[in-house]
Amino acid sequence: MKISLLFVAAAAAALGLALGAPLAVTVGGLIAFGALHNVLELRYVAGRFSFLLTGRFLAVLLGLITAIVLCRLAALVVGDPARYAEILVGYAVLAAACVHALRGARLVLGLLVLLVAALVSLAFSQYHFVVLAHLHNVVPLFFLWEWAGRLRRPGPFRWTQVAWVLVLPALVLAGAFDFALRGLVSSPVVASIAPPGSSALVGTRFLVVFAFLQTMHYFVWVFFLPRYAPEAPRFLLGRRAWLLGLGLAALLAIPFAIDYATGRALYGAFASYHAYLEFPVLLAAVAGGSQPVFRKTASGRQVAAAV
Repeated sequence: MKISLLFVAAAAAALGLALGAPLAVTVGGLIAFGALHNVLELRYVAGRFSFLLTGRFLAVLLGLITAIVLCRLAALVVGDPARYAEILVGYAVLAAACVHALRGARLVLGLLVLLVAALVSLAFSQYHFVVLAHLHNVVPLFFLWEWAGRLRRPGPFRWTQVAWVLVLPALVLAGAFDFALRGLVSSPVVASIAPPGSSALVGTRFLVVFAFLQTMHYFVWVFFLPRYAPEAPRFLLGRRAWLLGLGLAALLAIPFAIDYATGRALYGAFASYHAYLEFPVLLAAVAGGSQPVFRKTASGRQVAAAV
């Protein structure tokens, strides 16, 4: 119950900030916590789901995601062709997860669904990247739902996550909080997270949703999971991850300060590893059956046990 109330308080604060200054929260949060949360998320996912990220599957994922990094860097020069290439490689990442986790008719069905989705994404590429930007902020729901399996009564915690991840953003987009907006926002940032052709009001609503979910995203990866799941990481233990994340943040602050658009593009390339790795992990974990959970031995050491 106390943990659920912690999320209620965090969501209330994040929503207040997002409604009051959505652009500042989005830009400032990215510069301050973007690199650090990348490192901490990769550390958690790679440790918690180490039973999935092994051998050839891991090598294939790293190779494909590295190709996405190159696509994002190339987009700075060649534009749309590189973005289309990123879409295709992104679906190849999901296809690799299907091949790893599914068999028989389920595999065929999964690949057919991905083929149709890829064709739709190529036809509506601007919408694809808008959906991708918001979907990344929604994915923590899966990791928090999975984490709640250790609780005696996981229900209240899980539905609290559903409330802030899905219900609150839906209310914002429906206009329920328009009375609290402090003016409409016109910025190139809005264009990357709102559907093409959106009005100023709709664009501002999408910006508020993005600022809110991004802030909660950082809360999950920078505060909650490092504190409440300290047994998950298998590398970059102790202060190493924090030092690495803060060091990368300092380096990325330089291009952000010179030109925000270029800094954001470079950050986006760097962030591809954590952003694209979570999707195949989610798919493979959901489709792959039993998963290890952490338990304590008699000595108090955390180990993995299958359930």
